[in-house]
Amino acid sequence: MRAVVQRVKSSRVEVSGKVVSEIGFGLNVLVGICDGDTIDDVLYLKDKILNLRIFDEDDKMNKSLVDVAGELLIVSQFTLYGDCRKGRRPSFMRALGGQQAEKLYLEFVKQCARVLGEVKTGEFGADMQVYIQNDGPVTLLLESEKDF
Repeated sequence: MRAVVQRVKSSRVEVSGKVVSEIGFGLNVLVGICDGDTIDDVLYLKDKILNLRIFDEDDKMNKSLVDVAGELLIVSQFTLYGDCRKGRRPSFMRALGGQQAEKLYLEFVKQCARVLGEVKTGEFGADMQVYIQNDGPVTLLLESEKDF
């Protein structure tokens, strides 16, 4: 699994011109799922994201989302597994699709909600417009395979 984690002042998702989810201060997380991902990948990313110390205290990034009681918006994004190494058109061969990807995505949301209580989401598989007011900016890339 891959995630783009952004500390935000606000973020929202629209589908067909209608807001489907919205948060204030917290994290916007774009999540990609690849062939071979399991519950272990879900749990690793959940723990890493919720406990990342990327919120400021005394001019240092020293607090996690849990510590600051921030909000979380999770958006599925299969394009995180786009391979652009060859040619000019990304290949999405590693991206897991359909019901298998949705099952792991929903499990990720469920696991985060167990810790935070409430988690906002995009609409899986939909054409979404995601608005992100990045705070800092702070943007981090995470991967359960720990390639970077």
